[in-house]
Amino acid sequence: MSNMFKHILRVISAAILLFTYAEARSFCGFYVAKADAKLFNNRSEVILIRDGNRNVITMSSDFKGDLKDFAMVVPVPTVLKESDIKVIERNIFDVLNEYSAPRLVEYHDSNPCGYDRVVTCSASYMLDSDKMLSLEEMSMVKDEKHGVKIEAQYSVEEYDILILSAKESDGLKIWLNENGYKIPETASDVLDPYIKSNMKFFVVKVNLNKMKNRKDEYLRPIQISFDHAKFMLPIRLGMANSQGSQDMIVYAFTRSGRIECTNYRTVKLPTDRNIPLYIQPKFGEFYKSLFDREYNHEGRNAVFLEYAWNLSPYNYMHCDPCVGAPPVNQDFVNAGVWWLNEPNQSQQTIFFTRLHVRYTRDKFPADLQFQVTPNSENFQCRYILTHPATGEFTCEAGQEYLVDLYNRRKREIDEVTALTGWSRSGSATYQNEYNQFIDKSTKDKNEKEEGPHGWLDDFKNNPSKWLLVAAVLLVVVFGMRFRTPSPAGMMVKHH
Repeated sequence: MSNMFKHILRVISAAILLFTYAEARSFCGFYVAKADAKLFNNRSEVILIRDGNRNVITMSSDFKGDLKDFAMVVPVPTVLKESDIKVIERNIFDVLNEYSAPRLVEYHDSNPCGYDRVVTCSASYMLDSDKMLSLEEMSMVKDEKHGVKIEAQYSVEEYDILILSAKESDGLKIWLNENGYKIPETASDVLDPYIKSNMKFFVVKVNLNKMKNRKDEYLRPIQISFDHAKFMLPIRLGMANSQGSQDMIVYAFTRSGRIECTNYRTVKLPTDRNIPLYIQPKFGEFYKSLFDREYNHEGRNAVFLEYAWNLSPYNYMHCDPCVGAPPVNQDFVNAGVWWLNEPNQSQQTIFFTRLHVRYTRDKFPADLQFQVTPNSENFQCRYILTHPATGEFTCEAGQEYLVDLYNRRKREIDEVTALTGWSRSGSATYQNEYNQFIDKSTKDKNEKEEGPHGWLDDFKNNPSKWLLVAAVLLVVVFGMRFRTPSPAGMMVKHH
């Protein structure tokens, strides 16, 4: 009885583990807006290129709102030249995301009584004024007001850009507010470390007149290049106006191998796991729960690896399996991989790393520091669906296959529970789907070798049934304990 109740406790524990996912993403700089305009910054993606001390950073945003309210501030280590700033098309992020996102793989079993096996795969579903001065007006602002100096100013495509230096954070905050940039009250705390490190501030707003000439209204990504010994990504400013956690996807390219975070742990996410077929239509929900569980398990202060692969022209195997055509050379050049413009480009190495970081002010008090490693091991987040064979299973091998299929589906259900914390409730139908094709002699043989399991597994997969049994047992036990017995030897005379 004690073993049974231990099993009941394990089943109940597994059944009540259910985790949710809050999708809240923001850019690594912080957004500023006039008149407290609401900014919806739901997605943050960054492309990092690193070779030697050369850095290229491409920043993208899903800003939704009135473009006159958009502005962005990003700390940079040096005064950028106009030639160091480019505006590129948004589709490069789509290409990189779709190619490197966590994926589903579908396998189809062959029938042991005589058919073939095929392999397919599917892509994953994964896995943000009135006071604001024009650039011309900015040029007439006196230098050193509030300790802020305009180091440079440019008009690049649809953006007006200033490079600022500052002597202290309160002065920079006052300057930005006076010039129409509404910044969070908490900004001084996060601006101060950058000022003490002698960093500059890359300030961007939209030139509305130029934007009128564009056919669409989405904001194109901005790409900046500079030389600096430190390989880092500023995220603290992104927390100045945030509520809760923020997610960021980093696409990184090097000549040698993976990039890794040096001041926070870089952790691989679970991969190559077999999961039930019923996960396919809700794969996005599955992956979000998986990521949320791993994020909490790792203490909410790790950087997660989702993809790493050598995409060099000489390496013909770019994924296993591929969810589409790999990025072409022009995609890499657009992303900032400048060495592909060098001679012998077919022999140049391009190593692609995809990192996923969810950060909060308490768990990520410092900016992300990276290093380029020689590690060129391939990795991808891959989850496996296996379709059962079709046809008749009347041969001996077919019967053995059905028993194996039952056990395999049990392992798949266990895997989902372990990865996501989801309840097993309702999974019995999936596990037992093909039991009807197992003949009596095979069932008898299997029960003799392994013991009966049909009714017991049905209870394992339905924790509510265990609770019902436990409730009945309690009623019976307590009923027997508190029942008042008749006095011994009492005789009752019937009238």
